[in-house]
Amino acid sequence: MQEALNVADYVDEQKFFCPQEEDIEAELLDDDSIWSSLKGMLKKNKLAAVSLAIIIIVIFMAVFAPWVAPYDPNFQDVENLRFAAPSVQHWLGCDELGRDVFSRLIFGSRVSLVIGLVPTIIAMTIGTVMGLMAGFLGKRVDFVIMRFADIVLAFPSLLLAMVVMYTLGASLINIFIALSIVKWAGTARIVRAQTLSLKEKEFVEAARSVGVKKWTIMTRHILPNCIPNLIVLFSLNIPDSIMSESSLSFLGIGAVPPSTSWGLMVYRGKQYLFNYPWLALAPGVAILIVVLAFNFLGDGVRDALDPYLKD
Repeated sequence: MQEALNVADYVDEQKFFCPQEEDIEAELLDDDSIWSSLKGMLKKNKLAAVSLAIIIIVIFMAVFAPWVAPYDPNFQDVENLRFAAPSVQHWLGCDELGRDVFSRLIFGSRVSLVIGLVPTIIAMTIGTVMGLMAGFLGKRVDFVIMRFADIVLAFPSLLLAMVVMYTLGASLINIFIALSIVKWAGTARIVRAQTLSLKEKEFVEAARSVGVKKWTIMTRHILPNCIPNLIVLFSLNIPDSIMSESSLSFLGIGAVPPSTSWGLMVYRGKQYLFNYPWLALAPGVAILIVVLAFNFLGDGVRDALDPYLKD
């Protein structure tokens, strides 16, 4: 009888000291909230706050373009409005076909922002999964994924995107594919490096000791700790994708008519640069403002979420 009680006490002690998955997960939630850190950053960093306001305005104009744009972007009046200078009626003038440049700029923001967002989301999703697998599983999986990533990173990103576009042809979907192929490897290396560090931590060892599956450890314990870096990377990859699309469109292998983008507008307006500069300068300045806004916001987010930069 006494022996049975001792065994029961031993089991109770093991349950008390054995970390459960819920306890491990609760430990991860003790850190400062990401959102509270971002709110504090916006209060302190005025440049990041202004950048966020600019981005919100551009997104608003893109979403509600049919109601914001003063004219139909495809309406042509070659006889009366061809190369019309900026005026009260047409704030940024008209192009070679008599189309309102400001209206086309608003509708072009749709394509530019979509190309900035969609390939970034696809590339970061692929890169995050590959990085988690490479860092956590190691050995052959790590070797194969990282060597493939090295091959992608060995080529200049714009050159590789050009090769993909020339192979597949110029279209919006092919731009998504090209930029996703180019950009996943950088995310994979960053996530892999952080996974290698996190998998040696005590909470991961505790999860392993209670029999938590590998995929659960990667998604519920390691991935949440990578989110701050992924947010920073996301905010910095969007302007990079916008610039890549603009470069491809400027080279004539990006967005194709009748759709328009800022890069395509610069490409079509460059031949009239000296006589009608507003055709190329207007979309060029728009690209500059939005890219700077995303970069300044990304710097602010990095300062708020990077633990090594906190006071």
